[in-house]
Amino acid sequence: MGVQLNPDHSPQWLRGLTDVLGRPGSAKLVHKMQGHMRFASRKPKHAAVLMCFTGTADALTLPEDAQLLITHRTPTLRNHSGQMAFPGGRVDPGDTGPVGAALREAQEETGLDPAGVTPLAVVESIAVGPSGNPVNPVLAYAPEPGPVWSASPVENDDVFFVPLSHFINPDNRFRVSRLGWSGPAFELDGYVVWGFTASLISVMIREAGWEEPWEHKDAVDLRQALGRSRNGEGHGF
Repeated sequence: MGVQLNPDHSPQWLRGLTDVLGRPGSAKLVHKMQGHMRFASRKPKHAAVLMCFTGTADALTLPEDAQLLITHRTPTLRNHSGQMAFPGGRVDPGDTGPVGAALREAQEETGLDPAGVTPLAVVESIAVGPSGNPVNPVLAYAPEPGPVWSASPVENDDVFFVPLSHFINPDNRFRVSRLGWSGPAFELDGYVVWGFTASLISVMIREAGWEEPWEHKDAVDLRQALGRSRNGEGHGF
């Protein structure tokens, strides 16, 4: 399993995003989008997630077939149950860092073949959840990813590539709030994408120059939004 970053192998339409996410200060972009500026914890529970794009390799601008890999975490999990998420998990000693961990976890969870994935950039450690445990998002590109599926039903029960146009569409964007906090969210075929995952997607859309003007309406209460969704969340609310 290769773990070498290859930013020069980025398609032209991902080049700007690769440059931004690979620079120092990339974590601050996500922390600000999440609604807080907390620094990542130094606790040993270090994790990584894979933000895997696919789409026409020789396109100069965002192609119509551009997509992003997303999973739905099984509602019976102890942590982050029912949430929409990028594939990922804890960095193990044999992973050779966050890139190796993100590729391994993606293969275990979705069947994605790491041989067809090119890692492009690693975002600085981001504090996630009340614990502030550090997570490194890994930006990657797979020109021909092949089929993906729920390869680990204990961890996820739905796995699919989402057209980037869906996330960019203003009609699918809104904000959620809870107990004084507010953050970005997306509607996705009855699911609600929020929290860390929605913040990453929002940052990528904005920093890549793909964002379309959208109305920042009054935030929807998070509990109400999830209650109307098919996420199956509820822990902690």
